[in-house]
Amino acid sequence: MSNDTFSTTGGPVGPVDATMVPRYAGPATFARLPALEAVGRADIGILGVLFDSGVSYRPGARFGPGHIRASSKLLRNYNPIQDVEPFGVQQVADAGDLAVNPFDIDDAIAGIDAGYRATLDTCGRILTIGGDHTIALPILRVLHEAHGPVAVLHFDAHLDTWDTYFGAAYTHGTPFRRASEEGLIDKTGSMHVGIRGPLYSRKDLTDDEVLGFQVVGSHQLDDMGAAGVAERIRARMGDRPIYVSIDIDVLDPAAAPGTGTPEAGGLTSRELLAILRSLQGLNLVGADIVEVSPAYDHAEITGIAAAHVGYELISAMAPQA
Repeated sequence: MSNDTFSTTGGPVGPVDATMVPRYAGPATFARLPALEAVGRADIGILGVLFDSGVSYRPGARFGPGHIRASSKLLRNYNPIQDVEPFGVQQVADAGDLAVNPFDIDDAIAGIDAGYRATLDTCGRILTIGGDHTIALPILRVLHEAHGPVAVLHFDAHLDTWDTYFGAAYTHGTPFRRASEEGLIDKTGSMHVGIRGPLYSRKDLTDDEVLGFQVVGSHQLDDMGAAGVAERIRARMGDRPIYVSIDIDVLDPAAAPGTGTPEAGGLTSRELLAILRSLQGLNLVGADIVEVSPAYDHAEITGIAAAHVGYELISAMAPQA
């Protein structure tokens, strides 16, 4: 989508100038960017989803969007590694939050569906900040209507392709099973990265393969490195439309303690950011960052990691020179 809202200098409206307004002041938006209503339209909208009623262990991710925004104040205009000014070559704006029903998961999913659709009316693509991983399912339903089956690039400690919890079909551990069953994902191009920890049985992996996913386990980074994972992603996904879904617990608890279901042995933030930078030039149609639970965070360790993850995704979605 080409942006038609520009500043007085003729380009997109960017963050508040940190040489004029201190980092600890200014708007409470992601990276102190303009609110969507202030610019009218955006190439990328940042949309918060305040929902964590699908969690199976520690709650609190409903407060994730505000925490990630608060942790994003040090983001700057130029990304030297991707060699792009992600807020200068495209209009990026904060689209605010969706406050959905915390007592009824079915109603919440319908509310996310409606809110995401409404945001797409004024944004070319959306980076969603959650919220628990349940939110990925309604997002994929909307994107499927526009793009057909979408290749899902899923960063997580967990597969999230389990069937039910306590008989409930819609939880943060089931979105990609439901998405596969509904035909929303491209079964020839989807993959998980960072999977680790104990499973219920070997069948979890065989079911996951049938549902259309390849797995790169966290332990494989010891030999493959970030560059090797990037090669696997490009070989698997090619030029398909790609949805990137990042559960912050893909990071080791040392790098992301503020999450609901931590698992030892995860990626470092440096490894995750390096892999995300390799996505530049791929057909990214949307992304999410989920499962940030600030009650378990300290010194903004998790929030800062999530903010930088968002920055690299926005940079990867920027038009190439």
